[in-house]
Amino acid sequence: MSETELRLEDFAAEVFEPFGRMDQRRCGLAYLRGLLLDGGRKSVKAMAARLDGEMNRQALAHFVTSSPWDPAHVLAQVSWKIKPFITTPALVIDDAVFPKDGDASVCVAPQYTSSSRKITNCQVGVSLSLASDRARSTVNWRLFVPESWDPAFPAADPARIRRRVECGVPDGVGHVEKWQLALDMIDEVSSWNLRPSLVMADAEYGDSAAFRQNLQMRGLRYMVGISDTMAAHPADARLYPIVHGCRPEQLPPGGEEPISVEKLIATVRRAVKGAAVWHQCTPTHADERLRRQSATFAALRVRPAGPNHEPARHTCWLLVEWPAKRSEPTRFWLSDLATGRPLHSLVELAYLRRRTKDCHREMRDDLGLTHFEGRTWRGWHHHVALVSAAHAFETLQRLSVADSLPSDSAPRQPAKQSEESAPHSHCGHHNIPTHPTT
Repeated sequence: MSETELRLEDFAAEVFEPFGRMDQRRCGLAYLRGLLLDGGRKSVKAMAARLDGEMNRQALAHFVTSSPWDPAHVLAQVSWKIKPFITTPALVIDDAVFPKDGDASVCVAPQYTSSSRKITNCQVGVSLSLASDRARSTVNWRLFVPESWDPAFPAADPARIRRRVECGVPDGVGHVEKWQLALDMIDEVSSWNLRPSLVMADAEYGDSAAFRQNLQMRGLRYMVGISDTMAAHPADARLYPIVHGCRPEQLPPGGEEPISVEKLIATVRRAVKGAAVWHQCTPTHADERLRRQSATFAALRVRPAGPNHEPARHTCWLLVEWPAKRSEPTRFWLSDLATGRPLHSLVELAYLRRRTKDCHREMRDDLGLTHFEGRTWRGWHHHVALVSAAHAFETLQRLSVADSLPSDSAPRQPAKQSEESAPHSHCGHHNIPTHPTT
């Protein structure tokens, strides 16, 4: 038996330790082997054939589709295994799209997805990943329930409502906004004693004031994408007086009306142009041939607009990117990280979330994330938990190889250059690693 096989058995023994039956543990190990084996499609039928009699198709299908084990127990074990190897991690929220041709699978419906920028017949999973410059690992999942699958909504589809029973959707589960699913996952991993101090997400989450406020209530900092139309005030905007028990529409008149962040950054570009910094962002992969692109960044303190357009009492960083040869900004981020944060630090954090998409790409292309052919609620959550476990094992293997290399063989990191920044705003140029697709 090879060293890798022994490591896999040890890994599976720990990850599947909560299983009450020995046959479940054997099936779990066999499923991991099937996902990790080279080959084409990672459906149950294909994996059973490649396992060469180790586990028959019926037993493997029952294990992933019907067996009553809790995927949260597996994901908790995965998070405890991977956390010591991901230094100063952040929690990254992202969506994964599971394209479907038919309409029989659980929670499949025509849905708009930000990755494809069009309406696609698919399932959408919300994921929560641990991420740092060194590695990324997905540690929690939720399947998004469209309104058409929830009998409480006028948009419910009678055919899909009937399929809830066939697909085993729990009675108490209905349509919930994705940002609320993300908060539920954050609360769950917090119960596993997994509580990084920073949460990252794209504009679909960052545009929600309720999401950002709930993160603050949990004592979590955030770095989230936002739309260019989001309204904000300059940091020196006049605040409303505090009037206890007053509804937002009853507040006394405040200062100026908020404007979109796109217009706000345009009003200060000339003022911050002189505070320039340069910083080299290095790729985190061993492949030094990653394509690079130049971009210009600016960061300034703003006050997000409240429900009655009043400025928030706290200031945030507004980070803006202008790609090379573009006169207008294309990406915007909002963060409540403390003042005095260096610009290069904000940029590296913003791009950390984009690099986390490697997790989904590797799980999709190498580990069959979207290959599951079962149609049930339980089967979907079982499959994504097992794929996350297989990806965590591969990540630990890569890290152990990297740690075994002599220190002088590792790629050297260029030193960060000093910066001179204005008290409330920065502007700079960065070279950012760009991955083939995002």
